[in-house]
Amino acid sequence: MTLPTYPAISTDTGVTRQVLSHSPEIMVVSFRFESGASGRLHSHPHVQSTYVSRGRFRFFRDGEAHELKAGDSLVIPSNTEHGCQCLETGELIDCFTPRRDDFL
Repeated sequence: MTLPTYPAISTDTGVTRQVLSHSPEIMVVSFRFESGASGRLHSHPHVQSTYVSRGRFRFFRDGEAHELKAGDSLVIPSNTEHGCQCLETGELIDCFTPRRDDFL
């Protein structure tokens, strides 16, 4: 069985997103950030977990700042306002449940 390959797409200046795998219940996505790039504040109905595979980030979750480095992770509850700023070029591996159909 051959799995589909999803292209990396630019979502903002210095940010790319690539869907790695998904099913209706869960989605795994890679976000790559250049130093200084940011993920704007937003919210969505999906529960999200983020894992810092490399780099350093400042996350904002419900008005609180959290600094994360490679090996750290954070869970973002459904409908919680969040975003991030990349402090050192890196990559986030995010899981969403259920799947983010808007990413397909």
